[in-house]
Amino acid sequence: MTDRDLDRVEGLISQLLEEHPPAETPETEFWGAQYDLGLAWVWHPEGEGGLGLPRRYQTVINRRLTEAGASIDNRARNVLGIGMGAGVLAAHGTPEQKQRWLRPMFTTEEIWCQMFSEPGAGSDVAGLATMAVKDGDEWVVNGQKVWTTLAHLAKWGMLVARTDPGVPKHQGLTYFVVDMESPGVEVRPLYQITGEAEFNEVFFNDARIPDANRIDAVGAGWRVALTTLMNERVAIGGNTVPRGSGRIAEAVDAWKRYGGGDPALRDELVRLWSEVEAARLTAIRADEMADAGIPGPEGSTGKLAWADNNKAVMSFTLELMGLDGTLFPGGYELIRPTEFENRPPQHGFLRTRANSIEGGTSEVMLNILAERVLGLPGDPRVDKDLPWKEVPRG
Repeated sequence: MTDRDLDRVEGLISQLLEEHPPAETPETEFWGAQYDLGLAWVWHPEGEGGLGLPRRYQTVINRRLTEAGASIDNRARNVLGIGMGAGVLAAHGTPEQKQRWLRPMFTTEEIWCQMFSEPGAGSDVAGLATMAVKDGDEWVVNGQKVWTTLAHLAKWGMLVARTDPGVPKHQGLTYFVVDMESPGVEVRPLYQITGEAEFNEVFFNDARIPDANRIDAVGAGWRVALTTLMNERVAIGGNTVPRGSGRIAEAVDAWKRYGGGDPALRDELVRLWSEVEAARLTAIRADEMADAGIPGPEGSTGKLAWADNNKAVMSFTLELMGLDGTLFPGGYELIRPTEFENRPPQHGFLRTRANSIEGGTSEVMLNILAERVLGLPGDPRVDKDLPWKEVPRG
């Protein structure tokens, strides 16, 4: 960091806090002012929520805003937009698309979701069957997506659809931003073992998308999808949270209530705490190294560690709680949540079962790390060069 750049960032933070005191300013207004001053994504160009500075300056911004009592909950409230959509627009969007979507995304006035997986194309995203056919200045979309987080709240959705079935599966995809409130888009809840439906399935029945909402070129959908997925893994596993927070804090609280001084349980808690802290520090280092551009493999590493750590920590927490861990406060009422609130450890235990599936399964993460980081030979892919329409499907 140069002194001049750091002084500029610090000065803009002070200006933001002085002109918009967090205790007196509505969150949406504060986040809008933050965006306008270039403090939303500091590595973005000026006028697009950034200052064109290295990504590591964002750590300074977030720390000072948190210390001043300002909320950074927008990153959790619109996790798919801010965590994924912003990176996609930065790398592949037109100037008009950035001007239209980035600011209301950051302020959470417009929530985003992501639609890749399908009943017949989960881990093999490139095998998807949802079709988009060009009709003048629009695309007509038919098909089904599944496991779409927050689709019931979203204004915009990131969609990958097949636009050319006559070429190999990775080449015939195109990426769109779809208005989730438009005719022909139907969202249905998928209730989980927690009783909540934060996931959804989405059906497209002759839904129309303007060509102006296409991201990058026709047929470039796989390239844009990879940018989305890499940002998703950073958003899930690369968050630089405060030390000792999150799931491990629940385990520490449970130890204080139920541990009874057992040295074996204490040693297990310390081991888990150390693994979570090592992953947190790794995420910070990766974030500081990623000054700009498309994230590297660190996102896959962080996502894999995040999933494994969460499941281990919550299993340990419920073991500490004994019979209390078998109860589920509030019951299993079927609800469609409007935000991610703090839940009891029993809920956390059930919810973390999904961590090794969402955002790419742990098995997929292991394959990515083996092939792209370690250089190991990949699995045979017999359909790689076949036209998609000739690939056998169940």
